[in-house]
Amino acid sequence: MILVTGGTGFVGKALVQHLIASGKTVRILLRPSKVSPQLPRGIPVDAAVCSLRDERGLRAAMRGVDTIVHLASSERHSGRANLTEVDVLGTQGLVNAARQAGIKRILYLSHLGADQASAYPLLRAKGLAENIVIRSGLDYSIIRSAVVFGPGDQFTTAFSRLARLSPGFLMIPGDGNTLLQPLWIEDLVNCLALAIERDDLIGQTISIGGLEALPFRQIMLHIMEAMGIQRRFWSVSPPTLRLLALIADQFPKFPVSIYWLDYLAVDRTTLLDSVPRTFGILPARFYRQLDYLIPPGRQSSRRRGFVF
Repeated sequence: MILVTGGTGFVGKALVQHLIASGKTVRILLRPSKVSPQLPRGIPVDAAVCSLRDERGLRAAMRGVDTIVHLASSERHSGRANLTEVDVLGTQGLVNAARQAGIKRILYLSHLGADQASAYPLLRAKGLAENIVIRSGLDYSIIRSAVVFGPGDQFTTAFSRLARLSPGFLMIPGDGNTLLQPLWIEDLVNCLALAIERDDLIGQTISIGGLEALPFRQIMLHIMEAMGIQRRFWSVSPPTLRLLALIADQFPKFPVSIYWLDYLAVDRTTLLDSVPRTFGILPARFYRQLDYLIPPGRQSSRRRGFVF
């Protein structure tokens, strides 16, 4: 059985569906909450309710489990995220319980740029969590992923909302030429599923990304083209934009996480052939997978090739 933390998130839902479709038995670890969890619909999935800091509860959740896929993170809460509690101490609690429960394998999903000495809080937290996993004594694999996109993501969906809300112009950090390497959600899920089965990846940290390294400015042009809107870019210095983002983050419905400024501070890329070389998968091209951003009235014209 595979235990998935963060199984109700963007990546988690897609991975759980993939694993169950391939015949795996999956248990999702749910954190205690007053809000009903959004479990994947229409598929048989087990669930255990437990905090990542509750080692006794974790050991109970791990009965019958041989592999853990650790996806849980608090980054989606933006400025209200508790990275130390969830990403760092939560990972420590998870591996402590895993050792005691006799778990054979743990797979951890991290980010390109993760570094425990990083100046950026999210990437520092991911680096600390990686170090915990490496020093756990468990058979581990760490996947450092480029930014992931797909329906319901916190990347293209969030920036499309921001573009639609913007009054004719869109602020971007600096010249907008920071390179990202977007990875389609289904390609990431396939890589994770294969990594679970690959003994040759034990003890390794693998960096993966899409086939293209695209400037953020170009990424936004592709997003706006799919939406059928046009906005002018307004270059803003990163310190000024960070201050504005901190102010905007006080509004609960602001669509973009403040952590995006950390992603966009420097290029977030790896080898362009990382996925084909390691997993034998040819990743999808970014601009070809954005149909989920097209407003319903433009679907037919997009298929005919009329974009504006």
